[in-house]
Parts: sequence; C-alpha cells; structure tokens
Amino acid sequence: MRIHVLQHVPFEGPAAIGEWAERNGHPITKTQLYETTKVPAQSDFDWLVVMGGPMGVYDQAEHPWLEPEKAFIAETIAAGKRVVGVCLGSQLIAEVLGGRVYRNPRKEIGWLPITLTDAGRASSVTGVLPETLDVFHWHGDTFELPEGAVHLARSAACEHQIFLYDNRVLALQCHLESTPESVRDIVEMCADEIVPSASIQSAERMLAASDADFARMHEQLFGLLDRFAAAA
Repeated sequence: MRIHVLQHVPFEGPAAIGEWAERNGHPITKTQLYETTKVPAQSDFDWLVVMGGPMGVYDQAEHPWLEPEKAFIAETIAAGKRVVGVCLGSQLIAEVLGGRVYRNPRKEIGWLPITLTDAGRASSVTGVLPETLDVFHWHGDTFELPEGAVHLARSAACEHQIFLYDNRVLALQCHLESTPESVRDIVEMCADEIVPSASIQSAERMLAASDADFARMHEQLFGLLDRFAAAA
C-alpha cells in the first residue's frame, strides 16, 4: 500500500503515522506544499494523508495552493481511495465534502480528552478506542459535519473531533500522531497562540507529557489505522 502525504508546514509532518506505515511496510511519498504544488497521479498512490497547519481552509489569498489542493483531495475521494485528514486536513476534507468550516468558539490546545459518540463506540473503526482518551490538540477552527458523514468523537471544546465518510475517508481534528519532537516543534513555532485558559494549556504542561502518554496514544492510533485499513 502506497501512502502519499500532503504537508503544509515543515513542523507538521506525518510523525507517528509514518511509524505505523514503516512498521507495516507501506512506502510514503510527500508533497510539501510550502515548496511545491506538484502532486502525484492518482495511479501512483493508494492512500492520501492530509496533515495539519496553522493556516485555515479559507486562506487562499496567502496560500494559493489551497485551491488546487482541495481539487486534488476531491479527485482522490471521487477515485475511491482511502483518505485520512489531521486537523487542517480534516477541515479540508469537511469542506470538500460540503461541510462549512469556521472559527471554533474556543481554541483547543494541549492534552485534553475526546469521548466517543454512540456511533463511535459501535464503529468497526473507532470501536478499538477507549470511550474516553487523552490526546493532543492544536486547532482554532472546526467544521459542520458533511452530509453522509458519521460523527464518531467529540470533546468539551469541539463537537466534531472524528468523522468517517463512506468507510474510507477518516477525519481527525485531534493529533493522535503527535510525538515528543512534533509537540516541541509546534510549541516553538506557534507559541503566540498559547494563552492559557480552560481549553489551552501552558507550554510547560504540554511538554511535560511522558513517553508513556505518547506510547498510549500511538497504540490507539495504530489500532485505529489498522481497523480503517480493513474497513469494508
């Protein structure tokens, strides 16, 4: 299985998704959209993974590659391939599928829990997760659930955390893929967003996560991706 990654900034790469791919023998290629807009032919990959970034889906004036990226995501979904979106990636998927993307009432930054919905507990994909799981977040936008999507998880600050569309398009608002290195990078690069509140933790708290915290989250991510790969 060949995985292609769309990356929007240097500090938000596939992280632990790359580890899962390596463990399973899945080669990864990347389009780093901050350097090039050249994307592969649909025949050159099997999965598309769309990563996060500090920009919004509506920032086409500053990032003109957003419009062709959306067209490529839509083409990939129409081609019947599996697509995974993380944070900005989930928002791009939501918009492509007809959901409105907008500012969330509160930013959500740090280690905070998500909870499965009834559909999430029953899902063959997310049913592998515990009902409540502490995960890493860094987002200020959210989205309406696209028509036909199944709402799988929520958090206190953000209703739509995970959705599944047609059993082959998975949108993750949260960052299950984060590693100690990627958390350090985003804390450094986006430090201006850290204004501690009920849904924004301090840099010290975010960086205090243990190896066990990351291992627990990655175990859940790997199980989720295994189940997603096998979904009918």
